[in-house]
Amino acid sequence: MTEQKLTEKGPSIQALRKNKKIRWGVLGAGRIAQTFCKDIQHTQLAALTAVASRNLKDAQHFAKNYNIPNALQGYQALYQHSDIDAIYIATPHNFHFEQASAALNAGKHVLCEKPITVTPEQCQQLIDIARHNDCFLMEGMWSYFLPAIIKAKEWVDMGRIGKIVHIKADFGYPVKYVEGDRMYNPALAGGCLLDMGIYTLAIAQMFTRQHSISQQSISQHLISQHLISQQSERSIYSHRRAKTGVEDDVTIVTQYPDVTTTLACSFRARLQNSAHIIGENGYIEIPDFWRADRCSLFQLDEKIDDFQHQRAGFGFEFEIDAASKSILAGEKEAKLMPLSTSLILQHQMHSILQGIAIR
Repeated sequence: MTEQKLTEKGPSIQALRKNKKIRWGVLGAGRIAQTFCKDIQHTQLAALTAVASRNLKDAQHFAKNYNIPNALQGYQALYQHSDIDAIYIATPHNFHFEQASAALNAGKHVLCEKPITVTPEQCQQLIDIARHNDCFLMEGMWSYFLPAIIKAKEWVDMGRIGKIVHIKADFGYPVKYVEGDRMYNPALAGGCLLDMGIYTLAIAQMFTRQHSISQQSISQHLISQHLISQQSERSIYSHRRAKTGVEDDVTIVTQYPDVTTTLACSFRARLQNSAHIIGENGYIEIPDFWRADRCSLFQLDEKIDDFQHQRAGFGFEFEIDAASKSILAGEKEAKLMPLSTSLILQHQMHSILQGIAIR
């Protein structure tokens, strides 16, 4: 492998471009990390270099399964590894802030599983740390990079459904309660909102771009509390709780100045798991929107356009290549998933959890 010259803050952009591929380290060896490692095989700009786990045997087993050159015990070894340009963080939510901070402070670029943090304050701090270290940072909202979602957004931008008036999205599956399971554990930031509800909030955000922030201002202050309180006053929440106290079924109805949204997430039942973007002149239907491979355009009840995309992997390959391309270009955030969106989502989730008395 070509020796890479390092700057004080991390690999130089010239060195990254010379290598042509971003060398990724994987932090964590669970199910979501497996999906990442399967899908990276279908990318053009990324390569696996190392995996780290608290247990060396777990890391070695994982590395063998995915042909990863280096298996590391402990995360510090990953942060300090000289052959790694970027780190993918695939651990439970409540560990994201600490691990992403350590990676950024070590000069590594970071792609962090969603939710990027568990509070708005942590998110802002993480953005500031990335800026200070001149590193790329992105939340792994992989749905944003799927061709079907991009096509739906293109139809909206072309005016094919007219002005958007309403967005509906829901995401839910029965999740069996197992004592100590992360999904139901409040100490591990469990609950359906951060696991599933974030997808519905993100799809609504993508098509409304409510309360956007400029790149210049994002590292200087949090979103105006006035805007956030406005949103809370115009939202109605309905929820149920699991016996551990976390929310396991949530419905959110929100009124913005020009758009209304109805969003739902659940551990109790399989919902339709679809999104509908409804305009004055038609609507777009996106089945299984969180992992979409198709979308359809309707005017009245007539389907007038349909888009389908067959992909080689599960769908992570698109966000991996997008992040790698941004890093190679010297960018500090992704255009499709800017850090302002991550911060807005954090405020929205915090507001909802306060509204249903979880926080």
